[in-house]
Amino acid sequence: MSNEARREDGSTPNPAPYSFGGEWSPSAVEIERRIARKKQVRRKALIAAISSILVLGTLATIVITSPGWKVLSATFFHWSYGFQVLPKILLGFFESNLILTLIASVSVAFFGLVIALIRTSRSAALTPFRILATIYVDLFRGIPMLLVIFLVGFGIPALQLKGVTNNVFILGIIAVIITYSAYVAEVIRSGILTVHPSQRAAARSLGLSNFQTLRHVVLPQAIRRVTPPLLNDLVALIKDTGLVSILGVTDAIRAAQIEASRTFNYTPYVMAAIIFLCVTIPLTRFTDRTLRKSIERQNAQGQA
Repeated sequence: MSNEARREDGSTPNPAPYSFGGEWSPSAVEIERRIARKKQVRRKALIAAISSILVLGTLATIVITSPGWKVLSATFFHWSYGFQVLPKILLGFFESNLILTLIASVSVAFFGLVIALIRTSRSAALTPFRILATIYVDLFRGIPMLLVIFLVGFGIPALQLKGVTNNVFILGIIAVIITYSAYVAEVIRSGILTVHPSQRAAARSLGLSNFQTLRHVVLPQAIRRVTPPLLNDLVALIKDTGLVSILGVTDAIRAAQIEASRTFNYTPYVMAAIIFLCVTIPLTRFTDRTLRKSIERQNAQGQA
C-alpha cells in the first residue's frame, strides 16, 4: 500500500530518510594537507635523485679517470671475448651449480628439519641424540665451508674405504649438505621456539597427539615465520656451490678459470659473476617481498 493510500486511511506515512547534504567533499584544510604532502614527496624524490647522481657520478668519474682504467677495462671487461666463452660457462653452471643447488637444497631442508626437531624434542630417550645434534651444529657452524670441502673432498678418498665413492661432484654435494644443514637446523629451531607454548596446550586440549600437534600446529607456524631467512640461506647456497670447483668440478667458476688461464684475460670471471647475479638478485628481491608481507601480516595481527 502506498503512502498516499495510507494517508487517505488516516495512517501515518513513513518518514523520509535523513539527508546529510549530498556527496562528501574534502574540506579546505584537508586539501591544503594533501597539497603539502605531495610537495613533500616531490621534494624528497628530488633530493634523492640529486644525491644519487652526485655520489654515483663521483664514484664513476674516479674509476673511469684513474690511470689504470684502460688496462682494467681490457682485462676484466672484454665483452666480445666474454660472450665468446659464455656458452662454456653456462654449460658448467647448468650441469654443476644448478644440479648441486637442487640436490643440496632438498637434502639440507630434510636434514635441517630432522636436526631441529631432535634439538627441540623433550623426550628423555632422545637425550644422546640431542647432545650429538648440538655438537654437530656447533662444529659445522664454526668451521669454514672451504675447510669442510677440503676435509670431505680429499679426506674421504684418502681413507680408501671400499664402496665409498671418489666422485668429486658427489663429495662436493656432501660437503655442502653437511655445512648448510647445521645453519638451516638452527633457523628452523628458532622458528619452532617462537611458537607460544599456549599453542601446544590448546592443541593437546583438543585431543591432538604430540606428533599431530607438531605437524598441524607448530611446524606450519614455525616454517611460515622463518621463510625469509631460509630463502636467504638458499641465496647463499647458490653462491657457495662455486666453492666445489676447488675439487676439480667443472662448474661455472671452474670453466671461467680454464678460459682465463688460456688468455690471461679475466673477463670469464665477470661473466660467471653475472650469471650468478641473474639468479640471486630476483631471489633476493623475492625474499625482501616475502619478509615485507610477513611483517605486514604480523602488524595486522598485533604481533609486532
